[in-house]
Amino acid sequence: MSLIDLRRAIGSPPPTTMRGHLRTLTELGILERRQENAFPGAIAFELGRPGRDLLAVVDLLGSWLAEAPMGSIELGSAAAKNSVKALVEGWSSTIIRALAAKPLSLTELSRLISGLSYPSLERRLGTMRLAGLIERSTGNGRGTPYAVTDWLRRASGPLAASIRWERRHLGDQAPPVSRLDFEAVFLLAVPKARLTGEQNGLCRLGVDLQSGGEHRLAGVVVEVKEGRVASCLTRLNGETDAWALGSPSAWLAALLEQDLERLEVGGDVQLAVALVDQLYDSAFRAPAWT
Repeated sequence: MSLIDLRRAIGSPPPTTMRGHLRTLTELGILERRQENAFPGAIAFELGRPGRDLLAVVDLLGSWLAEAPMGSIELGSAAAKNSVKALVEGWSSTIIRALAAKPLSLTELSRLISGLSYPSLERRLGTMRLAGLIERSTGNGRGTPYAVTDWLRRASGPLAASIRWERRHLGDQAPPVSRLDFEAVFLLAVPKARLTGEQNGLCRLGVDLQSGGEHRLAGVVVEVKEGRVASCLTRLNGETDAWALGSPSAWLAALLEQDLERLEVGGDVQLAVALVDQLYDSAFRAPAWT
């Protein structure tokens, strides 16, 4: 698409805004710039391989926005931008990781998250609540606890897809995948898992994170009682009845494509496989409110 046609197609933004976006997208390889033969000096743009792969992430994000409990949100709208911004800020600040484990008040979050000032934390919580990502919960102590919504739990799909895209295409520019990232994905998705009523036991879901030649295990231990998740904890010590272990890439393939081939599964294999399959369903199945 020529530069002028592209600018028309996206609503004729100011030239400086357009140049800034195009520069960023071409530097990342999402767009490729080429010289048109018909007119000397004419420039056209097309999607590069990273751009084509990014469309899959965009599709997942659009599906997630369309399932918002307050009503479908159109991708590209102001509401979509606000929701995505709230999601990204909640993820990068580890607020989502903390609240996915259990409901917490503002004061409790402030004690856990030292990198944000109290006013900044309060502002982000307000933005996330307005977007429908978190909601007030009942509590017995001081302050109002906040809990993640079912809609935020389903964001584990586009979040996992975004992580995989970064790992594939950003190279050294990609932020490292941390223990907290995978804990957050598991803590969001696992509680919605529904297995058969006969399945019981403890299952360890472990991610092998390599850093500086050292191997570190991250993940959760899930307790299943009569087909329902009774607990999901990040303490990995102790014996379990089943386990599923793998690299970050192997887990992203399992979460996004139900591809378990690269995972090491042991113990009660039926329980481990059923639980991993349910992680996919938790992220992508139709929500209860539709």
